[in-house]
Amino acid sequence: MFLKLKYFLIVALFLLFACSKEETPNEFSLPEITTNLATSITNTQANIGGIITNKENSAILNYGICWNISPNPTIENTKTSNTANVTTFENTLQDLLPNTFYYARAYATNQAGTVYGNEVSFTTLMISPNELMYFPPNDSNSWETKSLQNLGWNVAAVSPLLDFLQLKNTKSFIILVNGRIVLENYFNGHSADSPWYWASAGKTLTATTTGITEQEGLLNTNNKVSDYLGTGWTSAALNKENLITCKSLLTMTSGLDDTTGDGVSAANLIYKADAGTRWAYHNVYVKLQDVVAAASNSTWINYFNLKLKNPIGMNGTWIPNNDLSVYWSNSRSMARFGLLALNKGKWKETQIANQNYFELATTTSQNLNLGYGYLWWLNGKSSYRLPQTQIQFNGSILPNGSNDMFMALGKNDQKIYVILSKKMVVIRLGEAADTDTFGLSDFDNQLWLKINALYQ
Repeated sequence: MFLKLKYFLIVALFLLFACSKEETPNEFSLPEITTNLATSITNTQANIGGIITNKENSAILNYGICWNISPNPTIENTKTSNTANVTTFENTLQDLLPNTFYYARAYATNQAGTVYGNEVSFTTLMISPNELMYFPPNDSNSWETKSLQNLGWNVAAVSPLLDFLQLKNTKSFIILVNGRIVLENYFNGHSADSPWYWASAGKTLTATTTGITEQEGLLNTNNKVSDYLGTGWTSAALNKENLITCKSLLTMTSGLDDTTGDGVSAANLIYKADAGTRWAYHNVYVKLQDVVAAASNSTWINYFNLKLKNPIGMNGTWIPNNDLSVYWSNSRSMARFGLLALNKGKWKETQIANQNYFELATTTSQNLNLGYGYLWWLNGKSSYRLPQTQIQFNGSILPNGSNDMFMALGKNDQKIYVILSKKMVVIRLGEAADTDTFGLSDFDNQLWLKINALYQ
């Protein structure tokens, strides 16, 4: 009897245990979550969303987006927080630093813990999309500034940059962002009022003035140069000379011999190849100044001053140098021209140079040297050529520079860099950084490594 009772109790306990186990809910499991790409990115905000799935066996207690400047952000970093019962959501990340690279992940928390989605990254804009482009007044030395802190730049990178510039014989250095001065420094006895020569960086002044003359209907860049200067301006046979158009001079494809020196007298302008079939860096471009003078029934200097220099408030003057004419100005005048270039020929509300022409001038102008426009150098192309050589080099001219950058480059490292995507203009004037150069040098790439450290 006792054994039967014992057996009965064991069976009863087993059945009770089995029933209670069966009635215990399943253990909670983590949901799944996916992070969407960032959208609506400004200088201080970005929108990122997520999708939560497989959440049936436990309610979501909290979810959102977490972010940081280091990879794999967690809810211990900055985050948004939501509790509404949804599957798909989007949050606005606020109070971000301008021009800063961020990592972000969606997250969801239930009773089992917190799960993270895939990581996405984005970079905030350098400036507010609502900030108007600034132009300094033409009749004043005042110029608005913008602090590095306001841009979210790395202040610690400034001293290495300035030390490098001084070491490399720089006289002045300016960075504009959206027209405002971010850095302006003078070295080695130079000052804001000191004039300095542009060298071949001034070629872009000639290209721009040529475009202005064309937009006023006074010349056509597709016409041959002899239409304006008469025949015999070179020593080439007439049928070969007549192949040379104004555009040939703008694009460095005149076909004239580039090994005969700097002079542009007829005796020195010798036929080498048909115009348009050979790219060679040549001072013959300066003949465009004579074309402008003839087409406008004026002098080169008077027309330049009236149509370009005065309307944007530049100072400076053209100084003869044998057959050439070299522009001298203070550094802010060079920055004014760079700002005009950044705005594709527009100054405040006035289109000084035709926008379509300016866009042509700052894109590849022929298929012989992809890195050259209308007397502007172009970064980010698949190949390029350099002065005094017929060798084609593969890759971008300045690997450390932005791919959308175009450049005015002069002998001994006179520089105007224009970066459309960053609304930035950079000016450098001074002695040769290392040895004498015709425009491009290794200094450019070293300099951009230092500049990049400011904001990357």
